[in-house]
Amino acid sequence: MTLTNEQLRLLENLTVAYDEWIAAERSLFRQGGRLAWKVIDGKDHLYRVIDRVGNAEYVGPRNAETEKLATREMPERKDARQRARALKRRFPELAAQYRALKLPRIADAAARVLVECDRRALLGSAVLVVGTNAMGAYELEAMDRFATGLDATEDCDLTWSGHEGLALSTTTPLSDAMKAVDSTYTVNAEKPFQIRNQMAYEVELLLPPSRTSGFPKQEKIRPLPLPEQDWLVLGTPVTQIVTSQRGIVTRLVVPDPRYFALHKRWLSDKPERNPRKKGKDRQQAEALWAAIKTSMPLYPVNHDFRNALPKELAETYEMLENGDPNKGPVSA
Repeated sequence: MTLTNEQLRLLENLTVAYDEWIAAERSLFRQGGRLAWKVIDGKDHLYRVIDRVGNAEYVGPRNAETEKLATREMPERKDARQRARALKRRFPELAAQYRALKLPRIADAAARVLVECDRRALLGSAVLVVGTNAMGAYELEAMDRFATGLDATEDCDLTWSGHEGLALSTTTPLSDAMKAVDSTYTVNAEKPFQIRNQMAYEVELLLPPSRTSGFPKQEKIRPLPLPEQDWLVLGTPVTQIVTSQRGIVTRLVVPDPRYFALHKRWLSDKPERNPRKKGKDRQQAEALWAAIKTSMPLYPVNHDFRNALPKELAETYEMLENGDPNKGPVSA
């Protein structure tokens, strides 16, 4: 179902509001907490308050350097906080319109995690959203609700997309972002690539082997290396703004749809794949492939694309283009 002009207008308004809000939130996060003067033994000392319960780090006594820092940062933080609050007040109305217009939504738990990742500038630069949660972004990119019934999921899968230079500058591990969302998130001792909270919501971190050297050593989650994840960091990612079931607004940054479709089709034939997931994998792949060819002009399927594919995907490409002669098409 092609998106209407009303839906497209709402998406534009939501995107503008979210982009301005996340810019303000990132400014607040980069500062690392608000600055405050405290009198000790009759002298002023500058502290940075680092959490909601009032824990603070000592910056230094009042002098030219600390006064300059406070004079610069305090007004900046106040302005960013005011902008963030004003913009966030628009979200409930926009989210209600989004829901009424039947646009694709994701689970609340996934949205909370992605908002915090985006606040820390991790989305896209360090991680991509993979798995079924990506389908909503592809629908918005295609401006077509082609995946209804194929977008339900009970967990969140991320793949590491960062490079070595990013790892050296990363000061906020993904596990810290998860803890900021929900303090009950803990790494699964049996599956160290998985982190879950007390409600058993699971987030899994996967790793393209080509990006192993760039993965931060300080990260507590140990990602699962899978050769096929290398395909998902190829091409040009899709970025779209969505809401959750209860109206949390967030960004989705997902793999190039062509490689995602090929990956899903390949998974549907992978012997080790859970048999209960194979049918959905194939349906998602075929629905997405059709949408790419008809509604995603920025992602051409042509000879140049075909010739640049990793050899492991050549047969999968032919199956999506021409159908599997042994199985025939799968109806959604």
